[in-house]
Amino acid sequence: MSGNDSGETLLIVEDEPKIASLLSDYLAGSGFAPQHLDHGDAVMPWLDSHRPALVLLDLMLPGTDGLTLCRQIRARWPQLPIIMLTARVEEVDRLLGLELGADDYICKPFSPREVVARVKAVLRRSQASEGHPVSGAGDALVLDDNGWRALADGQDLGLTAVEFQLLKVMMGAPGRIFTRDQLMDHMYRDHRIVSERTVDSHIKKLRKKIGDIWPEREVIRSVYGVGYKYQPEE
Repeated sequence: MSGNDSGETLLIVEDEPKIASLLSDYLAGSGFAPQHLDHGDAVMPWLDSHRPALVLLDLMLPGTDGLTLCRQIRARWPQLPIIMLTARVEEVDRLLGLELGADDYICKPFSPREVVARVKAVLRRSQASEGHPVSGAGDALVLDDNGWRALADGQDLGLTAVEFQLLKVMMGAPGRIFTRDQLMDHMYRDHRIVSERTVDSHIKKLRKKIGDIWPEREVIRSVYGVGYKYQPEE
């Protein structure tokens, strides 16, 4: 396994001992410092006194369930990356944005090597977004690919990875109308289990974040019965 010299702490919240042990072994082998909790009620008290780089959070837990915990973590620490582990594909819409906005999700059964790869990818995006100030971006919507950030008038919109990808796709072809299916093709490798409502949810959040900085502009527009387009103002 490839190494990771940072030794970053990762919290694994999983009540199945074999799965937790497997994840811990592979993540430790990649240079991380995994910590494990097996009960939902222990998570928030633990986070009050520790600061992991990322949380791997199972959906089904004794005590407080994973959906509730994801909501609580988002409310307290909005920037803490969360990857959900789930065997219930019908919950994916909720995990990815309709309610909670997890950074990523992994469906069971999974390859532990894939989990390590996904953890590294989420951490790269998270860490890149903490730096790389962009100057001279006034009066414009600018994408910072290195930092996975979008800036309006130089102000970071605070997009999730999925929101960033969605905006990037539309900005790559201004004026082009994208159907929801086309946007899902760009957003998820396994988009087949994600409903169109998830795209609508991300668009709504993206518009709100842009509107918080540009309240009088509408650059993402709905085309009734078709989809969405990015239309910068003339």
